[in-house]
Amino acid sequence: MIAQTAGVSTKTLYRLFPAKADLFSSVISKKIKNYILALDTEGAAETPLQESLEKLLISYGRLTLSEETIAMTRLVLSESDRFPEIAAIFYEQAIRKTSKAIENWLKKRMSSGQIELDDPGAATGMLRGMMAMEPQRAVMLGQLANIPDAEIISRAQTCTKLFLQGCKRQ
Repeated sequence: MIAQTAGVSTKTLYRLFPAKADLFSSVISKKIKNYILALDTEGAAETPLQESLEKLLISYGRLTLSEETIAMTRLVLSESDRFPEIAAIFYEQAIRKTSKAIENWLKKRMSSGQIELDDPGAATGMLRGMMAMEPQRAVMLGQLANIPDAEIISRAQTCTKLFLQGCKRQ
């Protein structure tokens, strides 16, 4: 079916991608590369802190909460026992790379003195979870059909405020 959709022979597909894991890795790598390019981490240094974090979280939300990514996550979860190499690829190529991009953003802002964190790695996990966990789970469990872009933007704005201001009483 993949070969037919791509307009190539099955033989050509297997020559390009000898195993399912190779094909999966290629798809994941392309999607993550596009995400990282969309972050524009160089231009982010000149963007005000709140706006920059919102943009980062919107990009992350659009990636993580897309129908395609949620379908891929379902596939990985359902097939991870039979194909552990696909789960490992997804973890390395998707989860670790997006985490690293967010962590690098946090470290740059720490270096410039704009934020202070004891553990940027832990903060990255918290930001990721705050942004995507609940809506992604709702879609995966069939409680929502999808996450509208307006909701992703609103959630990114709320997460940004919570993260930057904390929950202190003012």
